[in-house]
Amino acid sequence: MKKLLTRIATVIIFSASMSTIVQAEEASVIARGGQLYDKWFKVIDAPKPADTHKAWPASNTKKKGDVTWRCKSCHGWDLRGKDGAYSKGSYKTGIKGLQGVAGAPLEEIITVMKDDTHGMEGMMNEQDYHDLALFVSKGQVDMSSIINPDKSVNGDVAKGEAYYNTICAGCHGKDGKLPRDLAAPLGKIVSSNPWEGLFKILNGQPKESMPAMRALPIDVSTDILSYMMTLPQK
Repeated sequence: MKKLLTRIATVIIFSASMSTIVQAEEASVIARGGQLYDKWFKVIDAPKPADTHKAWPASNTKKKGDVTWRCKSCHGWDLRGKDGAYSKGSYKTGIKGLQGVAGAPLEEIITVMKDDTHGMEGMMNEQDYHDLALFVSKGQVDMSSIINPDKSVNGDVAKGEAYYNTICAGCHGKDGKLPRDLAAPLGKIVSSNPWEGLFKILNGQPKESMPAMRALPIDVSTDILSYMMTLPQK
């Protein structure tokens, strides 16, 4: 009886370990889907769309061309569209967010991507559609519970410093000013747009070696962002 219980316990532990591995692997696919959401044509090495997307609202004259083909341009880094950070500013479109399709079957999401409104039919291969749909269905994060309206972040700066210095500083430098081709120091980037900062920490940067924190507890990404907000902005 004792041997049987030991074997059962071993099976349970093994099954739990395998479940964790499967979840982690799914997290890597979700992170890739997040990068497709960010800039799909860069991820798959496709030519940049030349024309402004036909569904881009005429009321927004501040953006045109390939940027209007990025999912994040309409639905936001927080995926909340008109009800989130893009309720104002240069990316204001009046387009709704994607909270309503969280948990939806991937086939339904893919069908919408390929419909006449989104016009993504033939733009990517089936694996790309799958990964992007998985991100939309299972990868949404409630950023409103992490980032406040005043752009402050509900994280632990001290823990974030330790995470940043061991995970991020090797490429970005302890002051957040690397690599040299950054548009601005990280401190300025995330202070201006913490929603983008959290998105990139979770999912990585398209076609870059930046690690994605997606498989780790969300607190890790939140704490990293909190610390990055303290980095030099000049």
